[in-house]
Order: sequence, then structure tokens, then C-alpha cells
Amino acid sequence: MMSTLKRIYIGLIIFFLYAPIATLMVLSFNASRTRTKWGGFTLKWYAELLHNEEILTALLNTLLIALLSALIATVIGTISCIAMNSMKRRTKTIMMGITNIPMLNAEIVTGISLMLLYISLGVRFGFGTILLSHITFNIPYVILSVMPRMKQLNLSTYEAALDLGASHGTAFFKVVLPDLMPGILSGFLMAFTMSLDDFIITHFTKGVGVDTLSTKIYAEVKKGIKPEMYALSTIIFLTVLVLLLLVNVSPDKSKKS
Repeated sequence: MMSTLKRIYIGLIIFFLYAPIATLMVLSFNASRTRTKWGGFTLKWYAELLHNEEILTALLNTLLIALLSALIATVIGTISCIAMNSMKRRTKTIMMGITNIPMLNAEIVTGISLMLLYISLGVRFGFGTILLSHITFNIPYVILSVMPRMKQLNLSTYEAALDLGASHGTAFFKVVLPDLMPGILSGFLMAFTMSLDDFIITHFTKGVGVDTLSTKIYAEVKKGIKPEMYALSTIIFLTVLVLLLLVNVSPDKSKKS
């Protein structure tokens, strides 16, 4: 009896979480503009979405910011993990606690803090401020992904490479980096996903005339929900879903290997 109730409870949770998303995806293929009437299956809204220059510009900004911020955050986060791994235990614990604070902190606090920082420094809001903000909140996620691999690293292989005549750089790229690569890849995908999906921090740090998909959708929804927004939201959801699956599958493959 209890097991049946647990399954019903879990089923209800999944239903309430994903039923709205499923409804949105169905409406993106509805030929009628009326949400309460099914007008037949169509791909018209996806075609109109591809001809919307404002949406395409926002999409380009989103992908470019996500890619650049993920790459830069991955490099900085990996270097930070290497540096923290060589620290004393107490110092490393303190540094890990500091890097975890941005993940535990509310996004609205981070967004307002960064906005005030840019204002105090006299920085002009635009593409650059969004990019810097995304790099900032992505670094902790990269560290969280790379650090477990760093702890599993066998330094004896690195020292053996040095004894065999390899330089420090060669030993790092030939021995250490391949062992860290699964964690680095997971961190990159996580950072890319978080940047792709962010709205609050972007909203506070963007400039006039610069939009990402999340801020563009927010602006469009205030004018009235268009069917193209259903199509766009469906594409975003599926993209994020695929990236999250890759993030969760890659560590499992690395463990098996």
C-alpha cells in the first residue's frame, strides 16, 4: 500500500512539473492562434520564428555569450582547481567554501551586486558586461565538476613523466590533462547550460539594445504571447534537456572506462 502511494505521489510531482511544458510544446504545433482550440498540426510558427530578425539576433547573442563564457570559465576554473589542489588542507577548504557561495547565493543578489559594481566602476552596460557576469557565475560550477577528478588524480604518473625526461608542460598536457578531461568537459557543458538558461543576472547587467533569448522572451510576453514564443520555448527546453543529459552521461562513461 505504501509503495503504491509513493508511486502516485512521485507521479503527481512529475505531472505538475512537466505538464505545463508538454502543453507548451503541443501548442507550438497548433495551427490556430487560439490556445483553447486545436486547428491542426503545423510547423508554421517554427518557420515564422526563423524569419524573425530580432529573435535570431537574440539567439546569436545567447549562443555567443554561452560559448565564450563557458570556455573562459572552464579555463579559469581548471587553473583554480590545480592551484587549490596544491594548497594546504585548511586553506583549500576555505577556498572551496568561498567558491561555493555564488552557487548558494540567490541569483537576484548576484545580479544586483554585479550591476552596482559596473555602475561604480563606470562600465558601460552591453555585451561585455553580460559576458563578464556569466563568466563570474559559471566558474564555481566548473570548479565543482573538475575538483573531484583532481582529487582522484595520481601524481605519481606526472612525476614518472618528469623522471623520463618530459618537461613540466609536456607532462601536464600528456598525463594530467587527459585524466582531468571528463571533469573539464562536464564543467564546460554545465557552464554552457547555465549561461544559456540565465535570465535574472542577464536582466540586471544587459545594456539597451542587447538581448539574449531569455530577456527577449520576457519583453515579448509583456506585449502578448505569440505562437512563435511557444516554438522558441520548445527549442530552448529541448536544447537544455540534451545538454543536461550530456552532462550526466559523460561522468558515467568516464567511470566505466
